[in-house]
Amino acid sequence: MTPSNPQSLAKLHPYTSVEIIETLQLADLYDLCDATEAALEAGGGIGWVKTPSRETLERYWKGVMVVPERHLLVARMDGMICGAVQLVEPTRYNEAQAFSATLLACFIVPWARGHGAGRKLVETAEQLALAMGYKVLQLDVRETQTAAIRLYESMEYKCWGTNPLYARVDNRFIAGHFFTKIIRPLFVPQKV
Repeated sequence: MTPSNPQSLAKLHPYTSVEIIETLQLADLYDLCDATEAALEAGGGIGWVKTPSRETLERYWKGVMVVPERHLLVARMDGMICGAVQLVEPTRYNEAQAFSATLLACFIVPWARGHGAGRKLVETAEQLALAMGYKVLQLDVRETQTAAIRLYESMEYKCWGTNPLYARVDNRFIAGHFFTKIIRPLFVPQKV
């Protein structure tokens, strides 16, 4: 049923979902590359400074899928991929940090911001990390990603440090902030 008043269309909330991608279908690969390009063109801090070629983006996302320690989660708004994050496990040889996973390359395209997709994406990554037995999540973000920083702080991520020489963009250095969140108690009291 279509609303008779076009103004009421703007009030409809889009349906947002998040899924863990086990197999990257061709249509999803194309949508993911489109979303990555849109986020980068809007100044997203995914690691690239300039938007790479389509071939490079496709190779990157295909590469993510073959690394056993990386888990790709995508956000969809009304069925279209609008963001992504990677949950990265420590290597199996890193016994000292086996309790902690990392959120990497988290982004939401500009047209999907402000609808809760980023929060839902991070919450789902946290749930996956919990299910996998992790106790702590780590992430880092450029200081210019103020909306992302506000989101992480509102989700109880704590900034533990800043690197003033974190990234170099347009021939100037940009600081980066490092965040951590305890998602499961680190210590369990022993019975006496």
